[in-house]
Formats: sequence, structure tokens, C-alpha cells
Amino acid sequence: MQIPVFTVDAFTKRAFCGNPAAVCLLENDLDEDLHQKIASEMNLSETAFIRKLQPGDDFTNSSCFGLRWFTPANEVPLCGHATLASAAVLFHLQKNTNPVLTFVTLSGELKARQAKDHIVLDLPLYSTSPQVLEEVGELIKAAVGDLIVQDVRYSPDTKNLLVCLSDTYERSVLEELNVNAQGFLSAEKTGKVKGLILTLKGSSSGKGHDFYSRYFTPWYGVLEDPVTGSAHAVLSSYWSEKLGKKEMLAFQCSRRGGELRMSLRSDGRVDIAGQTAVVFQGHLTL
Repeated sequence: MQIPVFTVDAFTKRAFCGNPAAVCLLENDLDEDLHQKIASEMNLSETAFIRKLQPGDDFTNSSCFGLRWFTPANEVPLCGHATLASAAVLFHLQKNTNPVLTFVTLSGELKARQAKDHIVLDLPLYSTSPQVLEEVGELIKAAVGDLIVQDVRYSPDTKNLLVCLSDTYERSVLEELNVNAQGFLSAEKTGKVKGLILTLKGSSSGKGHDFYSRYFTPWYGVLEDPVTGSAHAVLSSYWSEKLGKKEMLAFQCSRRGGELRMSLRSDGRVDIAGQTAVVFQGHLTL
């Protein structure tokens, strides 16, 4: 059996930047254990599996597909950058003719559409609530050391802890922070955190990026994720409230880096737009 596979750099228009995801097109059902084995073999932060839902479906003309995401360690309920990568494979390589694609996922139906040179994802918007600092003090210390923390929030839907650094810091402080994410596993005592977001307010001039972030999820086998759509479904809610804005531009300050455009909608969801670069295509032989 041969499975078409692609590597797509998401949330960037330049190869070797953004967040790489593997995308597999499944013509037929795949043995359950093979999903994880393939994801481990690809060894990227996420491997996406697009599957047909009906016998007569095809990747060029159909508009609705199943979609699952796997890290090298396990399956995850939501992945923005691998969804963006999946839409790019269908729109740009399979020449899918539909204006909107629907993906049936563990997080419900997600939609993707083309908008000029971007692909726009329709994602859930996740709220946060104040987090008692003492409960996560050791984890925060492991993440940021002695840096000043301005706010700590928790997203129960995504199990992400959001740590906002002081407004007095520049972007370079976040970029240059040396983080030992492996140490989070022993520092996290509550059992409820599966991802840690570090974030910082952006330019106050009204130009450039509204906020910056980095994202760590060693609990899923990924020490630092380069650019994370699902984390921005949390960040969008947080920064919209703080800045009083519905339209925002963000930059994730990983080594590879990536840019995301966000637009909060009146129906409690968020549109997150990004660009892509396809860097590899081939076949898996099983």
C-alpha cells in the first residue's frame, strides 16, 4: 500500500520557517495503530490524516473530509497548523474546487477557505479564567525563571496554562528566553496542564504585531511547537479582552517563527489565517 504524504510549512510563505506538518491522504481505512506509527516515523510535531467519508468521495471534488492529528507520542484533539497544512494540500496540490472545506474532527466540524494568498481556518474560541499562582508556581518558575509575570490564566477546554509576562519587556526577552520544557513534566503538580503558553504584549503604536507568544507541550512529546493555531484560539480570546480588539496580528517567537491573523466572530468562534509553503511530497510504502 502506498500513501501520498506531504510536508507543509504552515503560517509562513517561506520554506523552512513556520511550523512543519506531515499530511497523509488516505484512500482507504488505515489500521488504527498505523496512524501513530506513521506519526512517529515522520517525527514532526504533527502528522495529519485526511480520510474520505463516503465511498464516492475524492480529494478534488468533495468538500467534507475526516481529519485526525497525531504527535510522535499520541493523538491530539485539535491542531491548527496541521489543519492549515491539510487545507493547503487539498486546495493547492489536489486542486480542490470547493470554496470552503469542512473537516470532521475530535473538536467538531472545522472549516477552511481561501482568501487571496492566505487560508482561513474557522476554529473554536477558547476562554480562560484566573489561575491561582501558588498551584502552578513551580511550573512558572521552571518556564520563566525570575522574569516578572503579569497574569496567569487557565483554559480548561484546551488544558493550556497561559503566562503573560510584564508589559515592560520587549519581544527579544521572550525570543531569547532559554526554556527547558522537559523540566515542566516534574514541575507541574496539578495534573491539569497539558500545554504552556508564554505571551507578551506587542507594539503599543498600533503598527506591527499585537502580541507575541511561545508554546510548549512536552506532555504530548513536543518540547516547543514552532507556530500553534490551537494556542491562538486561546490567545485570541485573552488579548481581544485586554486590547479591546477583534482583529489582531500575532507572531510566535520560536526559532522558526510564524505569523497569524485573527478575527473574532460574533458566533463565539475565531478565524485564524496563515500562509503555507509545501516543501516535500512523496509516498509512504507500507
